[in-house]
Amino acid sequence: MSVKELFQFKNPRTRTLHLTWGAFFVSFFAWFNMAPLAGTMIDSVGWLTADHLAALAILNVALTIPARIIIGMVLDKYGPRKVFSVLLVIMAIPTFMFAFGNTWMQLFVSRLLLSSIGASFVVGIRMVSEWFPPKSVGFAEGFYAGWGNFGSAVAAIVLPWMAITAFGGDEGWRYAIAFSGLVCIIYGFIYWFSVSDTPEGKTYQKPRKVAAMEVSTYGDMIQLIIWTVPLVGALALLTWRLQNLDFLSEQAMYIIFVVLAISLVYQIIQILRVNLPILRKGVPEDDKYKFRNVAALNTTYFANFGAELAIVSMLPLFFLITFELSVTAAGLIASSFAFVNLFARPLGGWLSDKMSRRKTVMLLYMFGIGIGLVGMGFINSEWPLILAIAVTVLTSMFIQGAEGATFAVIPLIKKRITGQISGMAGAYGNVGAVVYLTIYTLVTPQTFFFILAGGAFISFFYCLFFLEEPKGAHGDEYILSSVDREQQATENLDVNEKTKSA
Repeated sequence: MSVKELFQFKNPRTRTLHLTWGAFFVSFFAWFNMAPLAGTMIDSVGWLTADHLAALAILNVALTIPARIIIGMVLDKYGPRKVFSVLLVIMAIPTFMFAFGNTWMQLFVSRLLLSSIGASFVVGIRMVSEWFPPKSVGFAEGFYAGWGNFGSAVAAIVLPWMAITAFGGDEGWRYAIAFSGLVCIIYGFIYWFSVSDTPEGKTYQKPRKVAAMEVSTYGDMIQLIIWTVPLVGALALLTWRLQNLDFLSEQAMYIIFVVLAISLVYQIIQILRVNLPILRKGVPEDDKYKFRNVAALNTTYFANFGAELAIVSMLPLFFLITFELSVTAAGLIASSFAFVNLFARPLGGWLSDKMSRRKTVMLLYMFGIGIGLVGMGFINSEWPLILAIAVTVLTSMFIQGAEGATFAVIPLIKKRITGQISGMAGAYGNVGAVVYLTIYTLVTPQTFFFILAGGAFISFFYCLFFLEEPKGAHGDEYILSSVDREQQATENLDVNEKTKSA
């Protein structure tokens, strides 16, 4: 895909791309509607404190991890058009609940539920992969993610203005947040009636089972179980942080730990229930894939997107203290991370499309992240401010370019379970953020950057040894296995029979 094609709005796949990043943009606009209004909320609600907002910030990502896994499964079965549209409309409900909540429990529950909207990212990944062939899917995925992510930056600019100028008064923040929910409803209906899951004449490939990711060998099944554990562990870590902030009792924390343990056992049972019959029957050779490729991409998104979320959270304060800047100046410098997203992610995907090996692009980006973060670890007050900004922006280019390179590979691993694979990798990005932000509370900023660099280098070596170059990585069509072709033939037969009956 060329940049020129982005302006060919009559082209169905270009139109689908723009409508899909628009849906992602709206979901991020609603997801990050609280942070820019935090000060106004404290002034308006007499009992609300900075500790309350810290707890709400934790809740804002709490269910994103399991939601990305669940949405990935539902997505593969029902298709991205339905899932994206319904998700946007449903998530408007907790948005309105939060906007007009008057008690701590109302704010607590609504923010927890609203965190599920972070799963929207996964839906667009599958939609874009349906409309773009392997040779150009990287740039398309990067453009989708980069421009969709910008919704959080627009929320930071638009919502405070709406709260103060458009609506005014002490309750202005409520109407500004409610506005983001209204946008979700409107765009959900627009998306439902404006897109289709696949181009005309193409069959939407579905997994044989959606209760758990299907694998190809017993060894892969064990790996899947092992890589499922940290997804639950991150939720336990979030629970512990809430208890430390005194928003959960110790008894409640242990009850949640038990619930999480039960959910982990249930997930393991589902993995066994889905895969044991498949493995006993035998997986055709042309239908096999290696789970270690999924695991490698889990590490990259943990290290790049996890680092991005962590750095964005601490960067304004870091520049404020290190260089004794004003709050406004520090905020503007930190916002460079969000603005870089507009072109860094598409660039990462474009390079993955253009270079002969996608694995090489992934390795170059992960190594670049490590070097950049090491450089940030040496930033101190003696540095020229312009040099510190340059190193920060360059590191951001590598981090977000790596995100684009990650999702340039994911649709190529196993087409019919792209939703589940992107859901797991996406969830690991949030796991990375949870782990890194917890570490940040225990170390100095300089040490924190070195730890982030260590995570990038670990991912680099993991990919070096375990990530394989996808088959047909630059082809005109996705490679279909015998199972995929059999499923496609069955679905075509069902369609023909329904047509005859009608």
